Amino acid sequence: MSLAFTEQSLQPCNTLGLPARAQVARLEDEADLPSLCGLPGAPLFVLGGGSNVVMLPQPGHRVVQVALKGIRLWQETADYWLIEAAAGEPWHAFVAYCLQRGWPGLENLALIPGTVGAAPVQNIGAYGLELSECLHSVVAWDLYTGLETILPAAECGFGYRDSRFKRDGAGRWLITRVRFALPKQWVPRLAYPDLQRYVVDWGKATPTALQVFDAVCEIRRHKLPDPAMQGNAGSFFKNPVVDAEQAQALRRQFTDLRAYPQADGRVKLAAGWLIEQAGWKGRQLGPVGMHPRQALVLVNHGGACAADVMALVQTVQQAVADQFGVALEQEPVMLD
Repeated sequence: MSLAFTEQSLQPCNTLGLPARAQVARLEDEADLPSLCGLPGAPLFVLGGGSNVVMLPQPGHRVVQVALKGIRLWQETADYWLIEAAAGEPWHAFVAYCLQRGWPGLENLALIPGTVGAAPVQNIGAYGLELSECLHSVVAWDLYTGLETILPAAECGFGYRDSRFKRDGAGRWLITRVRFALPKQWVPRLAYPDLQRYVVDWGKATPTALQVFDAVCEIRRHKLPDPAMQGNAGSFFKNPVVDAEQAQALRRQFTDLRAYPQADGRVKLAAGWLIEQAGWKGRQLGPVGMHPRQALVLVNHGGACAADVMALVQTVQQAVADQFGVALEQEPVMLD
């Protein structure tokens, strides 16, 4: 079997709502994967939910939209439920499904847009949890060799909002299934500051995983715009990590600096706070701007294209660099 590429609009396929047209094929059956290997012509770009991408109007890639479906209890051990989900499953719906079946562990990652297959690429994280902490393995098709590969978590090269799937070359890996190890002896993750007020409400009782899920959803809905209502790609910049000496110097100058020590001795800074202090929270440049409730989120007020997005990105990066001497790196990848 082989996939047919046809020219299509990608505007409905990216949460920023940017206009783009490309040759697109929709992957719904793993039996079609061999036909993608060794294709001549334009390189391939693997697209999930389009929630972490900035698209140029006429990208020079052919796009494979992954729509593989299915969730199952793959294995069970004395300590873990091992859950396998197909790459095209919507991430938030998958988290909710696990909780409904009594498999906790992903609740802090609720309401993150995108698909299961895209989650390891970005090593998504929120509210004190990173995906890499609960991932067992990734089943991926190596488009360079035409072979299916199973990569244990230790071989995925995970870092902060990073993985080997981003670094090994665009168009190499097409993730088909992701496997998670969810603990039977579940312990809630409640250290993140935004969750602390819920801890007070819950009192001394240990909250259920569903209560944590509901709290995370409430926090995200309050702070972040719904992409279905206003185009955005979630948190647009990574929280920069600096050495301890630079962090100390910044604290002397900015006493309310939002900074979080890391295990390796470095310090992670809150990008949203830096952007707000640089004067860009709620400000607009042409048809795009930084959100008034969360300065980390770049929003499309309507009619924006990739050039508008990049103009704002460069302006915000320069403003933060001028004031703090810190370089901001964007999270979304470019489809160019």
